[in-house]
Amino acid sequence: MRRTLSAIGMAVFAVCLVIATNPSGAAVAAPTGSPPLPIGNIFTGLATEITAPTSMPPGSDNWNCHVSAQHPYPVVLVHGTIANQALSWQALSPMLANAGYCVYGFNYGATSLTFGHVFGLAPIQQSAAELSAFIARVLAATGAAKVDIVGHSQGGMMPRYYLKFLGGAPKVNLLVGLAPSNYGTNLDGFTTAYSPLAAAIPGLSFTTFGAPSFDQQFVGSSFLAALNHGGDTVPGVKYVVIESRYDEVVTPYTNAFLTGAGAQNILLQDQCPTDFTEHIGIIYDPVALQDVMNAVGADNPAFRPTCSLVLPLLSG
Repeated sequence: MRRTLSAIGMAVFAVCLVIATNPSGAAVAAPTGSPPLPIGNIFTGLATEITAPTSMPPGSDNWNCHVSAQHPYPVVLVHGTIANQALSWQALSPMLANAGYCVYGFNYGATSLTFGHVFGLAPIQQSAAELSAFIARVLAATGAAKVDIVGHSQGGMMPRYYLKFLGGAPKVNLLVGLAPSNYGTNLDGFTTAYSPLAAAIPGLSFTTFGAPSFDQQFVGSSFLAALNHGGDTVPGVKYVVIESRYDEVVTPYTNAFLTGAGAQNILLQDQCPTDFTEHIGIIYDPVALQDVMNAVGADNPAFRPTCSLVLPLLSG
């Protein structure tokens, strides 16, 4: 199983298509007086990606939403590399909104390669500045003191730059990373061959072709060295990392985990041995989504992870 997933790692990293089914293994409660929003699946996610890739998923970006005593922190969703909000959060956004959270998301990191669909390609420092501006807007609209962030892949790592270097720590209560690229990836050995060639041959790099965030997420990059120097967490912020042993993009999968104070690392297979989800499917994985709901709220029995068979790319 691991060898099969590893073989498709580079292809998945390049196309980054989510193939998932309905993840709603746990019941969600809609706010009083509101009908529950539908929990998305492969059909809604891919259809929206084709027809409205810059749209927001159900429940997201209600700028009239105000936080409550029960849910004092708005949740900001941050997609990964070569992705967007519409593709990534058709499940989690309505789950959170149905449970009474104020939910927000945005597309960041556009470059000449975006073509209106895929984002997260720009220098990560630039994307972190976009996140900073977006969180300021969310706090102003909701009246909240802090936000919770849930991010996938680059979206789980990039906010750490905001926390560490852009003054974001006082504005963030929690960062949840779903398969985050915290210590980068070797793409199962691809970067061992790629990195020397890119250094030796001018113009042979993802940066040259308009996707610098690729180079920045490879093991050994100067960006990651600076990000993790002196500790990978900052005081006052809680961190939860949720990762799969079968991650074929962040390799080795342990590179997702944090070591600093305030960090909790969750390996899905420790909770559910029959969960074979990988890097892309994790954002629709029922166990991972239940872990997210527990992280942002109280330990609600309705959201405690229950084990089931989860297939690669076909979460649910």
